[in-house]
Parts: sequence; C-alpha cells; structure tokens
Amino acid sequence: MGVGTRVWAFAHVMKGATIGDRCNIGEGVFVESGAVIGNDVTVKNGVAVWDLVTVEDDVFLGPACVFTNDLRPRSGRFKRPASRFEPTTIRRGATVGANATILCGRDVGEYAMIAAGAVVTADVPPHTLVAGVPARRIGHVCACGEPLGRLLRCRCGRRYRRLRRGGLARTGEGTKSS
Repeated sequence: MGVGTRVWAFAHVMKGATIGDRCNIGEGVFVESGAVIGNDVTVKNGVAVWDLVTVEDDVFLGPACVFTNDLRPRSGRFKRPASRFEPTTIRRGATVGANATILCGRDVGEYAMIAAGAVVTADVPPHTLVAGVPARRIGHVCACGEPLGRLLRCRCGRRYRRLRRGGLARTGEGTKSS
C-alpha cells in the first residue's frame, strides 16, 4: 500500500496485492492478491480488481465497473487453475465508466475512455472513446478527457496524430497552455 493512499469502509485488499501512492480506494472495493494498481488511481465504490488485472498510473475506475480473469469460469471439479487466467491491462490515464465490463485478456490503451455500461470484448487503442454492447469506437478523446474533432486538436491545446495500429498519439502543444 503506497504513501498517501486512502482505503474507505468495507474495502478488502488481499495480502500480495500491490497498490501505489496517492490512490483512492472506494467503499466496498475488493483487490485480489495478484492485482496491481499504480499511482494516483481512483477506484470508485463496488469495484473488484482480480488477479492478473494491472491498472497503470492515473487511471479512473468508475463505480461498479467489472473485470474478469477467466473467459470460461466454472466451479467445483471443472474450475480452471489460475495459471489459465488471462491478464488484463488498463494503461496510464484511461477511464473505465460506471458499470462497464472489461473481459479478460484485453488491453485498454493510454487515455482511452470506456463509456458507462459498455462491454469491452476487444483491445481499445490509445485515446479512443468506446461505448455500447459490445463496445465500439465512437470517437477519440484528449488526455484531459475532452472529445476530439476531425482535426484531432483539443481546446486545451494538445494535438494528436493517428497511429497505424489504431488510436492516437500526442504530437505537441497548441497555442493554449495546458
């Protein structure tokens, strides 16, 4: 547990979990022993972060968002060993909206935004806004969270370029301070 991290009522963090500095872990959150949470992460109420889920720095996890770590869960004699679970990564600065579901084995890119209630069944490229069931790209977002237009410039002054593999990368500052 990092310096300055706050853990609220009825949260449970298992031994072996990693939580960075200055995080805010909301009420009723569960963090399993193999989970990794970076620095400056907000985990709102009712979120469970399971084994093999990695949440990088500056991520926002909305209330009751859901992670999975097994695509074919069973109990009893058919329960799969943890060695067959699939890792999920939420990259720096991403936002996962309230009640969104992230299927295991997915990579949510830097500063991507997952709309409330979306079901993520595929990787989400950097700075991409997805919504729906299953989640589909509906636009792009700046690191500050504002939507980007066709010119890939934000009111805050940041500019972006398209990546070959999808998503965006920052190209520089505009005339406004950021």
